[in-house]
Amino acid sequence: MDYHLLGLILSFLFSGTKVLAGYPIWWSLALGQQYTSLGSQPILCGSIPGLVPKQLRFCRNYLEIMPSVAEGVKLGIQECQHQFRGRRWNCTTIEDSLAIFGPVLDKATRESAFVHAIASAGVAFAVTRSCAEGTSTICGCDSHHKGPPGDGWKWGGCSEDADFGVLVSREFADARENRPDARSAMNRHNNEAGRTTILDHMHLKCKCHGLSGSCEVKTCWWAQPDFRAIGDYLKDKYDSASEMVVEKHRESRGWVETLRAKYALFKPPTERDLVYYENSPNFCEPNPETGSFGTRDRTCNVTSHGIDGCDLLCCGRGHNTRTEKRKEKCHCIFHWCCYVSCQECIRIYDVHSCK
Repeated sequence: MDYHLLGLILSFLFSGTKVLAGYPIWWSLALGQQYTSLGSQPILCGSIPGLVPKQLRFCRNYLEIMPSVAEGVKLGIQECQHQFRGRRWNCTTIEDSLAIFGPVLDKATRESAFVHAIASAGVAFAVTRSCAEGTSTICGCDSHHKGPPGDGWKWGGCSEDADFGVLVSREFADARENRPDARSAMNRHNNEAGRTTILDHMHLKCKCHGLSGSCEVKTCWWAQPDFRAIGDYLKDKYDSASEMVVEKHRESRGWVETLRAKYALFKPPTERDLVYYENSPNFCEPNPETGSFGTRDRTCNVTSHGIDGCDLLCCGRGHNTRTEKRKEKCHCIFHWCCYVSCQECIRIYDVHSCK
């Protein structure tokens, strides 16, 4: 399949202002030339596409945080691509388009819920980590969670100030989600679910001090988890996302849309759950209107009965099998002292891809 051609088609479809009006196109600052130059050149906030006035003011007032915001979005995109690597929609981004996910995010689907949650979590995570590393002068270590030491350890190091990272993500990422419609309500909820995941997974990280690695003294600090743990958790929330229905209410400012759980017999979603109210396409065939690239030529797992298996990933079309030779290290021997020598072997693998 010609992904470049489909990307051009999607870029053309997204050239109109109607699509861009509600799309978080500021995410594009995390990709391509804009991202690579963000940390090394003066940032012109007015040149970042898609910023609403509140975001523009934030950028100008807190310029030194913006590289971390870009890094956070990039981190979220990479984690999305890891979590969905074996699914029909694999979080593909489109080059040379401000709408980096194409029309996929136009719909209020599970996929949109996950992307908003992981991107908002990424911004909070990257800003928090940057502050702890001392790369910004307006933030630093967290001094609010220390309290008395525990049994056998004392406070030390630099506790990461996740509250500050969450605040930055909330102020910047949610700035455009102030419309009284259902989609803004959904985005705000999922953004907050992503950020709450960071706070819920904060933990003590400790280091031992003493002769020969002994733990005569152990210092601990408050730390974020690996971002992979955040991605794993939010992927589980994607699989169990709550379907909602849209309700309209008349208020003093006019009609306001809110969300209500579709199935009253199920437990209503909490602030940690992802929500959506439109069904996803099946992503089996290329479709510029939905942003689907299809699954033709995708590698599938012939032994799996899950979504990455050839039956489901290939949408019943069947699969092709080819043999592939790979050079690998083999017959490795440890020599005293201290190196390992290996031979190079050619091994043959069967590779299965969707028709």
